[in-house]
Amino acid sequence: MSTTLAQHAEAAAALVRLLPTPTPLQPALHSALGLPLEQMRGAVTASFVGSVSADLAVVLHSAGASVADVAGTDSPVVSAADVLRPALEAASSTLGAGVLGEARTEDASALFGHVDTTVFELRGPEGPAGWFALRLRSGAGAAGAEQSVVGKLGRINNVEMALTVEIGRTRMAVRDVLNLEPGRVVELDRSAGAPADILLNGRLIANGEIVVVDQDYAVRITKILDVAEGLG
Repeated sequence: MSTTLAQHAEAAAALVRLLPTPTPLQPALHSALGLPLEQMRGAVTASFVGSVSADLAVVLHSAGASVADVAGTDSPVVSAADVLRPALEAASSTLGAGVLGEARTEDASALFGHVDTTVFELRGPEGPAGWFALRLRSGAGAAGAEQSVVGKLGRINNVEMALTVEIGRTRMAVRDVLNLEPGRVVELDRSAGAPADILLNGRLIANGEIVVVDQDYAVRITKILDVAEGLG
């Protein structure tokens, strides 16, 4: 039990390091009793499948207004889920090898109130600023950790996942994203001729080169990354 709580605390610490809040937040273990579950209806959630399986959710309230402003809730370009996904990815990376699913905004009151969920209060200088929830799904534990990642993922062989080819990336302030217009040139962090990254639900799994097949773009795989390198 103490090992599990330590792992959850590590996930919460990784999460707060990437939350886009004006001041750093500190996670503190919190009982599900007395939680304002009505405030959990606008949480950003994601599911993780890999060496363990888990559900994660984060909700910000006192800092939530600023996050909503930065996210541009009226814009189809950037959502609150987009803004908070890097923090959820950081939290899930502490759980071992695996894939984090799509981040979405939804009612997470059932997750926060579940008996198996570990809840952390996210505290700022002026008091509570939000909550983070992490629930390991049944079957995840010490015995399951001994199984290979391939064996773990075997039960979802028929599930379709998003495969993305990325030729480069850059970091931009949200205000710059919202000011994009036709003709704007965005410089990427990749030199011409460098291999493209092949990602499965946002996780790097291979490298390749862009080719053209029957007038369509395609990718020729040049290197398959091992589990530790690609999914870790």
